[in-house]
Amino acid sequence: MSGLRVLIFLLPFQVLKTFPSATKYLKTIVSFGKVTPEQKEEVEKFGLAIYAWDEFLLLGDDRQYDLPVKKKSDICTIMYTSGTTGDPKGILISNNSIVTLIAGVRCLLGSVHELDFLHIHLKILQLTEKDVYLSYLPLAHIFDRVIEECFINIGGSIGFWRGDVKLLTEDIGELKPTIFCAVPRVLDRIYAGLQQKISSGGLLKNTMFNFAYSYKLHNMKKGSKHVDAAPLCDKIVFNKVKHGLGGNVRLILSGAAPLATHVEAFLTVVACCHVLQGYESCVGTFVSLPNELGMLGTVGPPVPNVDVCLESIPEMGYDALSSTPRGEICIRGDTLFSGYYKREDLTKEVLIDGWLHTGDVGEWQPNGSMKIIDRKKNIFKLSQGEYVAVENLENVYGSVTGIDSIWVYGNSFESFLVAVVNPNKQVLERWAEENGVPGDFNSLCENPKAKQNVLVELTRIGKEKNVCVFYTSNHLSFLLPFDN
Repeated sequence: MSGLRVLIFLLPFQVLKTFPSATKYLKTIVSFGKVTPEQKEEVEKFGLAIYAWDEFLLLGDDRQYDLPVKKKSDICTIMYTSGTTGDPKGILISNNSIVTLIAGVRCLLGSVHELDFLHIHLKILQLTEKDVYLSYLPLAHIFDRVIEECFINIGGSIGFWRGDVKLLTEDIGELKPTIFCAVPRVLDRIYAGLQQKISSGGLLKNTMFNFAYSYKLHNMKKGSKHVDAAPLCDKIVFNKVKHGLGGNVRLILSGAAPLATHVEAFLTVVACCHVLQGYESCVGTFVSLPNELGMLGTVGPPVPNVDVCLESIPEMGYDALSSTPRGEICIRGDTLFSGYYKREDLTKEVLIDGWLHTGDVGEWQPNGSMKIIDRKKNIFKLSQGEYVAVENLENVYGSVTGIDSIWVYGNSFESFLVAVVNPNKQVLERWAEENGVPGDFNSLCENPKAKQNVLVELTRIGKEKNVCVFYTSNHLSFLLPFDN
C-alpha cells in the first residue's frame, strides 16, 4: 500500500469509505464514470485529486516522456506454480520468452507456407483479427496468459466471463467464441454432461447418436477430415453440441494437464471442430495437429522454436535410445523461463546446460508426436521396495467419468496407497436414482453402496490401463463431497 499513488477505480468513494487510511498514500483517483462537481469537492477534502477517465487521458497531451530502456532479458512477469510438488515457486519469465512464444504461434498458425506438411494441416487454424476468445481461466494461469497475448498481437477479440462456473455455458452462448481453450477438468465436465443428455434421450435418440458417432469416427480413422467425415450427421445429430459451445467454435485447445483419450476422441467427433491437446512447460512446447486422429492421446509434435530431447531414466526402466524412445522430456530454447524467484538452488536442479528437465516422462511416437506416459518427480518407494508415481495414478484413475478428481497418497513406511475421491454430483445422483438408493449428495458420499460403485469403476479402469494397484474396502479411504 505504501507504494500506491494512483488508483483507477469504478467506485472511488467506496474506497475512501472502506479504507479511510488509504488517503495517507493515495494521491490521485481516476474514475471510469463521470465525476460531478460535488464528488470532486468531496474528494478534494481528503487532499486528493480526482479525474474522469476522459479528463485523465488529456493530461498526457503535448507532453513528451522518455520511456525506460528495456532489454529482452528483463523479467516481464513472475508466474507462480500451484505447489503440488512442494511449496509454491515464482517462475521468472523474460520479455524475450513471451515475444518468442508469440512469434512461434504466428509461425505455427500463420506463416507456414514454406512448411508444406504443416501448411496442409495448419492453414485452417490460422488466427485472424476476426477470431474471438473467451477468457475464463485465471489470469495467473500461464495457459490463459499466453493465449490472450497472442490474441492482442493478432488483433483478435477477447471476452471475459462473469466469474461463475454455473453461468459459463451462458457466457459462451452470448460471446460465441471461435477459439475455446480449456483445462481437462472443464472438458471432462462437458463430456459427462453430454453423456447424461444422451443416456436420458430415449432409445431412438440414443441409437441415432451412437450410430452417427461410430460412423463419423470410422470415417475419420480412415483419413477423412472432420468436416467431410459425416456432414449429414453434423447437421442433424451433432449440431446441438456445436451450438452449445456458441455455434462458432472452430478450435478447442486443451492444456495444463493430460486430457483423457476417450474424452478427446468424443469431442473431436461431436463438437464439429478441431480438438487439439497441447503441452506447456512455462510456455507452449507441443501441440497436436488437426485432422490427425493418430495423435489422439498425445500432445503432438514440438512447436517450431524449441529443441526437445529425451533423457533416459534407468531407475524407472526408461531408455531414450531404445526402439521406442522413452525418457524425461528436456527442452531448450528462448521460450524457457529464466529461473525460480529467489531460489537459485532449485533453478540449478532443473536448468542444466541450457536444458530444462521437466520431470515429465514422454514417449516419441512414430508420427513425430510426444505422448506423456509418466512423471519422474514425486516418485517414491513403498515399504516393499516398489516404485510408485502417484501423479501417473491420478491421471489414470482420474479418467473415470463418475469422479471430478482423485488424490492418491502414500509414503515409504507403508505397503499400500490411499485415495480420496471427489465424485461427480450429477453422475452419483443419477446412479442413486437408477439403483433406488435414497438420500442427498452428502449422504450418498457416505453410502457403502456408492463407495462400492466407485471402487468398481476404479478397479475397471485400473485393469484396463494395466495399473497394478489393488484396492480393498479399507484402503479406498472415502468419498469427499465437494461441490464446486
